[in-house]
Amino acid sequence: MNFKDKFSKEERRVSTDDPVMSDLLSTYLQEWLPPSKEIIIACIGTDRSTGDSFGPLVGSMLYEQSIETFKIYGTLEDPLHALNLKERLMDIRRNHSNPYILAVDACLGKSSSVGSVILGKGSLSPGSALKKDLPPVGQMHISGMVNVSGFMEHVVLQNTRLHVVMQMAAKVAAAIQLTEAKRRQVRRDTAAFRTFTTSSYPFKKIIR
Repeated sequence: MNFKDKFSKEERRVSTDDPVMSDLLSTYLQEWLPPSKEIIIACIGTDRSTGDSFGPLVGSMLYEQSIETFKIYGTLEDPLHALNLKERLMDIRRNHSNPYILAVDACLGKSSSVGSVILGKGSLSPGSALKKDLPPVGQMHISGMVNVSGFMEHVVLQNTRLHVVMQMAAKVAAAIQLTEAKRRQVRRDTAAFRTFTTSSYPFKKIIR
């Protein structure tokens, strides 16, 4: 659970109330993610707190799909949370060469921003909303603004409506699935182009 209170030029914000939210987020992801790299999606949070279940919900929704260009870490069954985050990040770096990590986490912020999903360049600081000292995660991040900050954050998280969090998680997961389809198509097109350009065709020069 991180904290967002300012808008940055390195961010894109979309609202879960927008009917084309998933398409917009997918477009931004496609523009910003490196096309040829395997992307690690680190879904941070825990199912023991309603507000903090955003990340694991996204992870579980994606894990159930056929995902090829992303590797998913953090689900409701196998969460990526404060107690195991450092160890799991070490595992990711051991199992993947120079991983590019997209971190997904819930966040708290201003009341006017609740319901927003923020895609940002750079790492996020999980646990910052609860004053926890955890390592920064990711070269890029998605933060779901689930509730307001400023007073008794633990209680706020526990009393966040599950419907709000699930709706947000479903739309983010849909955006990532759309991005997955686009990345797979780009790879197919690239492979087809390489096959075409490396093929040799015999041509005879006609002399008149």
